[in-house]
Amino acid sequence: MVGLANKLALKTDEFQSFFIGQFPEKQLKAGNSETYYQTLTDFDFISLKIQYPKFGIEALIRDYSLIEEPEILENLEEDEKLDPEQVKNLKLIQRALQLSAHVLNQDPNQLVGQLWGRLQSFPQPEIQQILADAIESKSKIPRFRPITASLTTPGGNLIRTLTGHNSRVLAVAIAPDGKTAVSGSQENTLKQWDLETGKEISTLTGHNDSVRAVAIALDGKTAVSGSHDKTLKQWDLETGKVISTLTGHNSAVNAVAITPDGKTAVSGSDDNTLKQWDLETGKEISTLTGHNDSVRAVAIAPDGKTAVSASYDKTLKQWDLETGKEISTLTGHNSAVNAVAIAPDGKTAVSASGDNTLKQWDLETGKEISTLTGHNSPVRAVAIAPDGKTAVSGSDDNTLKQWDLETGKEIFTLTGHNSWVFAVAIAPDGKTAVSASYDKTLKQWDLETGKEISTLTGHNSAVNAVAIAPDGKTAVSGSDDNTLKQWDLETGKVISTLTGHNSWVFAVAIAPDGKTAVSASGDNTLKQWDLETGKEISTLTGHNSPVRAVAIAPDGKTAVSGSDDNTLKQWDLETGKEIFTLTGHNSWVFAVAIAPDGKTAVSASYDSTLKQWDLETGKVICTLTGHNSAVSAVAIAPDGKTAVFASGDNTLKQWYLETGKEISTLTGHNDRVNAVAMPVAGTANAPDGKTAVSGSFDNTLKLWDLETGKEISTFIGDSPINCCAVSPDGLTIIAGESSGRVHFLRLEGGKKNETHY
Repeated sequence: MVGLANKLALKTDEFQSFFIGQFPEKQLKAGNSETYYQTLTDFDFISLKIQYPKFGIEALIRDYSLIEEPEILENLEEDEKLDPEQVKNLKLIQRALQLSAHVLNQDPNQLVGQLWGRLQSFPQPEIQQILADAIESKSKIPRFRPITASLTTPGGNLIRTLTGHNSRVLAVAIAPDGKTAVSGSQENTLKQWDLETGKEISTLTGHNDSVRAVAIALDGKTAVSGSHDKTLKQWDLETGKVISTLTGHNSAVNAVAITPDGKTAVSGSDDNTLKQWDLETGKEISTLTGHNDSVRAVAIAPDGKTAVSASYDKTLKQWDLETGKEISTLTGHNSAVNAVAIAPDGKTAVSASGDNTLKQWDLETGKEISTLTGHNSPVRAVAIAPDGKTAVSGSDDNTLKQWDLETGKEIFTLTGHNSWVFAVAIAPDGKTAVSASYDKTLKQWDLETGKEISTLTGHNSAVNAVAIAPDGKTAVSGSDDNTLKQWDLETGKVISTLTGHNSWVFAVAIAPDGKTAVSASGDNTLKQWDLETGKEISTLTGHNSPVRAVAIAPDGKTAVSGSDDNTLKQWDLETGKEIFTLTGHNSWVFAVAIAPDGKTAVSASYDSTLKQWDLETGKVICTLTGHNSAVSAVAIAPDGKTAVFASGDNTLKQWYLETGKEISTLTGHNDRVNAVAMPVAGTANAPDGKTAVSGSFDNTLKLWDLETGKEISTFIGDSPINCCAVSPDGLTIIAGESSGRVHFLRLEGGKKNETHY
């Protein structure tokens, strides 16, 4: 298959379309399984099919599924079938592509980076050949290639990510056939999804406020949603149209469930009540009163005769739906009860609470059976599998957990979301689940895998800061897990872990000699570290709020820090003493950078301004205004004349420091920009320091041409990029994610750098 792209270029469009679209299937059905295998392990074919407008990533993923179709397998002779190792290889590639589908749908040019980020830890020759061919593929622009397998690898629980909502996803339900799902979002819409492809089927519009709940009828044809606009809406899922609007609640509707016969629904509201509705007429049947606070969830028993509600009043209540009367109150939680699910036999229920626990209840006696502990933040969601033996919960700790309901023990933890998990639904076959999160995504999970495969060695929580040593060989990162890690840039391996802070590490800077580093923490202190021994040298105290920023002067003798106490402080690193305090900002100081001459510094603040400081006098030189939101990061050019600032308004701005005038605004990120770094002047990709790299909450790292203000290249990670740094040669970038991952990326390709690394 060598030179496939070149060979196809000589063919007609009709032949190209036929070959890319049907060749694998035709070969497999004809018994040419070896050709089928070679085609689907050929990088050129993979790339061509993804890039071809008529096909794309989902059509390619379906090619890999052909080997599992019974009607095809039945017609193959024994010697025409692939061996188990070949099937395993195809599944690995397919799962990697599924994990990257939401990225490749957005930008097919991300293929090389996605394959290297997910597959390089697998030693199979075919997979390694795909990666080798990926490097050799031509690129008109510089691209980011992961040096380590720093993206989620195939073989774990995560199947795919569903993207399309522009705001937090608060609810999800799976259709009875298990093929589609419906989600509700803070952007006032619902979306219907194809779970086989991860594609959006339709968007349901009509609510005037966030959609907090959704339930699908057993016939799969209609759904009911509940909204902050105080209404419920019944939807025709085939047309996407509103059938009826149910009005009567006096406050936000948080929960809805449909009876098995599809004729009635029960809703729960911030008005402390539940209401029962006739779905044929859209009229209210009855109001169930008894809770003393907001009703957050409701579940209906399989017989349709009773329901269980969960409330902020820390209780659950069981209701007789025929009479509208309360049957019993279940007490035991120490905080708000956010969710409830009833087992298929109707005899037990599981609740999720703000007290970080779940509880299993006997509905006949109203007694607690067991308490499920393991989450370290409020539990927002729970679903019970169809066999009634397991449950899945979602939490503010960004994880889901699968539980054995017979033993009350955790089976495994599902990680991948970057924010609170607000809802979870289990497919009717019990094999997969879909979760909804504040991170604006839904994720589809394999509940049978039971293990997570990853070669990642990283932090256990968000990475907030990274710095690269002057020799370009090592880097240091700081995390919400209270630690710093020192890394070997060539291998991406951890050299040492630096412990001592009692709270999040927000920032880190490495001294010019590369021997020491200074970190800033939420424990209100800075610490100076010996990087050779990994030991703490000294603790710098003086700030009375979290310290979010630090920079070391070019002479290595002093440092400047920025804090939530609205001040900056200059420190003598030899004595560990404060030199003076810089005051002027009206809010938290998020970032600071020192000019190459060491005489001035620039700070960025939550007050939306930047300030330039005279470090000899501690006085403000000038204040730069222009951003419409908090300014989160700053980088000064090597010549000290210009600086680039990153902001919560989704942009970066380039400024002249001498005049305080704005040069340009860099637009392209679609969420707040968390980080910016500039390479050293005179390197292959950054002559005269005319490029910058930025990281954003939109999961992307972008390379910018500062002369034109245009975006050059993008890398898409698994979660928000909180920080980034560039090596002295301008070709290696390190970036830290909210997930705890640290990416080591190599810039290669493009006109400025034709050599491959």
